[in-house]
Amino acid sequence: MCKIGILLLDRDFEHDIYELIKAFYPEGDIHSLYEKDEAVYDIFFTVKKDNDNFVIKYETKDQKGVASAEVIRGADGDSSQETHEKLMDAHELRKANKDSLKYALYNVLVKLTGRTLPWGNLTGIRPAKLAMGMIESGMKNTEIAQEMRERYLVSAKKTALAITIANRERALLQDIDYEHGYSLYVGIPFCPSICLYCSFSSYPLKLWAKRVDEYLDALCLEIRETARMMKNYKLDTIYIGGGTPTTLEPYQLKRLLDQLGESFGFDGLVEFTIEAGRPDSITREKLETIKEFPVTRISVNPQTMNQDTLEIIGRRHTVAQTIEAFHLARELNYNNINMDLIVGLPGEDISKVKYTLEKVKELSPDSLTVHSLAVKRAARLNMFKDKYQEMTFENNQEIMDLTQQTAYSMEMGPYYLYRQKNMKGNFENVGYAKVDKAGIYNILIMEEKQPIIALGAGGSSKLVFDHGKRIERVENVKDVTSYLARIDEMIERKRTGIGTWL
Repeated sequence: MCKIGILLLDRDFEHDIYELIKAFYPEGDIHSLYEKDEAVYDIFFTVKKDNDNFVIKYETKDQKGVASAEVIRGADGDSSQETHEKLMDAHELRKANKDSLKYALYNVLVKLTGRTLPWGNLTGIRPAKLAMGMIESGMKNTEIAQEMRERYLVSAKKTALAITIANRERALLQDIDYEHGYSLYVGIPFCPSICLYCSFSSYPLKLWAKRVDEYLDALCLEIRETARMMKNYKLDTIYIGGGTPTTLEPYQLKRLLDQLGESFGFDGLVEFTIEAGRPDSITREKLETIKEFPVTRISVNPQTMNQDTLEIIGRRHTVAQTIEAFHLARELNYNNINMDLIVGLPGEDISKVKYTLEKVKELSPDSLTVHSLAVKRAARLNMFKDKYQEMTFENNQEIMDLTQQTAYSMEMGPYYLYRQKNMKGNFENVGYAKVDKAGIYNILIMEEKQPIIALGAGGSSKLVFDHGKRIERVENVKDVTSYLARIDEMIERKRTGIGTWL
């Protein structure tokens, strides 16, 4: 494992520096330092800022060098008038300096590794949101493409993808009221079992089955109180996720949906999604219960159609159950079914991904979400990495191209995109959908155009205001026991946040 030291004599962009180096050295043992130590490093970076430049020094066993980037100044500085006109405020000034530093650091890393990244120096940035902002500023697609390639060093292929998606998102959201509308997320934190890669707030149902009704007591209280807070706003979309919402029994699903209808009402909804998720949690009775309500979209998520992989990652359901659950939903006239896949799972090469895609194509879902495996700190795959160190994790452009080609062959086009930390191959997650089958909530949560009010354990509300220029978060505690004990506090947090910011 490569040991890397980063001496940060200027800490303004500490996180961005770390993330960009991590993107080039995903398996590296990286240390951020604020003063020189005596340890020995395979690669050592020093980053500082003088009056006019950011200075990046680097040293390996075989080479050393230095690179610099211009420090962009505000209206009182010495930068050109053209630069001044582009810098509207302190936020824009900081962004310009961050871009300048990352551009120089990226080129250093390309020199050291001999490779480029598909998304260039973009870290911590949603590419489609970046492209959307440029579209809304009046830039043409050709101008956006040039900006992404030259300023952010994004590959031509990824630039085209981001611009295509941004334009489709804009068309899909054209009738959404950003100022007076909002979306609702409802979290059910229980799962039949916890997947190897999962870092969400999920709890195995077998240990919590006796307390699910107690959880619904608290959740229904939060629903009632939050509906009163939002009575002057229009509800556009509802998304029930988790965890696995269909771990709830039919009577529990009905209780939850009845409460949502009674408190918020369903009139005027643009979309209502329930993430059925795990095939081993789906039954005819549950799907019939959901069908009593104006749910417009569900997910049946295989992640992979390779049985050996399902067993490795702890899904504890069979490929046959996935197929059965999908056919059952179609039999009950569900006409907008999404399927989630993950590429980069342990032991899966392109031949296994191809097999999964062939099986999914036979089912013909209405939308397909392709995730690149991202292993976060909380996932068991990371926590017990010694146990899984002999597994191979493969993702590359050939695999991503194959998923795109398959989606196109099913008459689906890309409609949303996002990236996460620690993604295998530094790629992306892409949602594909047939005409009129795109997930509107998915776009809204990524583009941050309107408030998202999140209910349940682990819910993180995004309060978007000041015409989309500002976002404040209101968090619910993740631990279910704490959520139950502190539900009144969670409600008051929302009341304060909504009253202050909206």
